[in-house]
Amino acid sequence: MSMTTSLVQVTASDGERLVAIVDEPLLRVVDAHASVYELALAALAAAEPLATFALSHVGKRSIPYDEVWEGRAGWRILPAIDHPTEPGRCLVSGTGLTHRRSVDTRQAMHAADTTVTDSMRMYQLGEAGGRPESGTIGTSPEWFYKGNGSVLRGHGEPLPVPSYAEDGGEEPEIAGVYVIDGDGAPRRIGMAAGNEFADHRLERRNYLYLAASKLRMCAIGPELVLDPDFSDVSGEVAIERDGNTVWTRAIRTGDVAMCHSLDNIEHHHFKYETHRNPGDVHVHFVGADAFSFGDGFELRSGDVMQIAFAGFGRPLHNPLVVERSPEVAIRVLPL
Repeated sequence: MSMTTSLVQVTASDGERLVAIVDEPLLRVVDAHASVYELALAALAAAEPLATFALSHVGKRSIPYDEVWEGRAGWRILPAIDHPTEPGRCLVSGTGLTHRRSVDTRQAMHAADTTVTDSMRMYQLGEAGGRPESGTIGTSPEWFYKGNGSVLRGHGEPLPVPSYAEDGGEEPEIAGVYVIDGDGAPRRIGMAAGNEFADHRLERRNYLYLAASKLRMCAIGPELVLDPDFSDVSGEVAIERDGNTVWTRAIRTGDVAMCHSLDNIEHHHFKYETHRNPGDVHVHFVGADAFSFGDGFELRSGDVMQIAFAGFGRPLHNPLVVERSPEVAIRVLPL
């Protein structure tokens, strides 16, 4: 098996749910645990590193990875993490303004001249104080909420542009995946490639719409890497239309590419007591380097967003689907 350990969550055609370790070209099924969440809790109870615990529980069953990744024979890849019984106990959030190119894009959205926007000021604060010495606390970064675990999608699943949205576009990022242990301490399970997905047209209208623009579905996976090298990560994002690549861009992330260190991002997320409830799951995106909206590219329904990062397993593919039904007013009734 490879030096790093990657897990994949899948369901079979009969609904059976499995966790497997990637051992290209196979997925080797982990016995007795049907979700990464259950596996992580069991490793905590055994006081063992998750990678060691998972490897020691690999059974004899294996599945061709190509068959699963391509969705053949009824296989479906689930999000790289979830709370299998209580989606509301999974918090999906993110830190923005960590990469210079994405900040330049947001600056161009909101400034008609050379005015320095609040977004650029936030980035500059990160440059000045986002990488504190070990054991010290740095500048607080931007933080945003995406939803609970119900917004997570897996590889191959569509990401919708709902009827109330102005658009939807990919944001290729790495997401940290965490569980809170019984003592209330955050424990990093691993990291996964992700498509943070947002409504950039809405955000462009006014930067105060940023919070609303982030309340969309998103995808992580297909693999959860338990022991990744996040120091300097290269990747590629592409848009495929009718079987042809119509836009692509090299991307870069990792600790050396960001104005905030991962340690600083994690501190400022988990400093809040409500983010440290035992048994909760957290998925936290750490920022994007580039996305097609910044190049003026317009996605269409049916386009496939493709994201790949070196060291993070197979690429993440998600088609975009535009919901055509008209928006319906939500009426709140008295109780």
